[in-house]
Amino acid sequence: MKFGVIVFPGSNCDDDMIHVLSTVMGQEAVKIWHKESSLEPYGKLDGIFIPGGFSYGDYLRSGAIARFSNIMSEVVDFAHKGGIVWGICNGFQILCEAGLLPGVLMRNERQKFICKNIWLKANTNNTAITRDIDTTKALKIPIAHADGRYHASVEEIEALHQNDQILFQYCTEDGTVNPESNVNGSIDNIAGICNEGRNVYGMMPHPERAAETLLGNTDGKVMFESLLKSLKETVAA
Repeated sequence: MKFGVIVFPGSNCDDDMIHVLSTVMGQEAVKIWHKESSLEPYGKLDGIFIPGGFSYGDYLRSGAIARFSNIMSEVVDFAHKGGIVWGICNGFQILCEAGLLPGVLMRNERQKFICKNIWLKANTNNTAITRDIDTTKALKIPIAHADGRYHASVEEIEALHQNDQILFQYCTEDGTVNPESNVNGSIDNIAGICNEGRNVYGMMPHPERAAETLLGNTDGKVMFESLLKSLKETVAA
């Protein structure tokens, strides 16, 4: 499998993602600079990742400037054709700004940057990245953001619930979703969502920082394993 990792000025999790995809998961991964105007030079891509960081220094609004970078029109087209696009942290913000996912990421409820391990619960098995996750079990995944409070209109939130588009929710260690476990004030403890087509994923926590034994945490690895399994089954079919 071959994956592209989009790099913006201010991205700082691109090498983490390349490492997990190539060294940990054994796949081919290439960096794609944001000023590129075409994906064609990179050949057939099985998916595109938009990593975390502070694209354009988070000036104006997180992800708002990156959304207009040259490569994003190609990413949007790739997604509209059914390609897998996965944005993490700043990548989630960029996908919302680009209109590939509903809603917006706002300043954390307490107006502070949060960097720590949190507990996360998969809300569905009906996506390529959550298919093999035990939805009764809490996963320990790191977060590092100041603008991670998910917000959307009442109609959009209702649609997310009705269409099974909520991927992850912040929870307690025993898997309970409650106000106390909501680390940043997101509506309904939402930590990650997908689009209606179920091929675009956005989440604030960083599974790439919890994907190998060396880090003392492999809870995030199942998401990458699920994705690879889904893609291989698609190719085989």
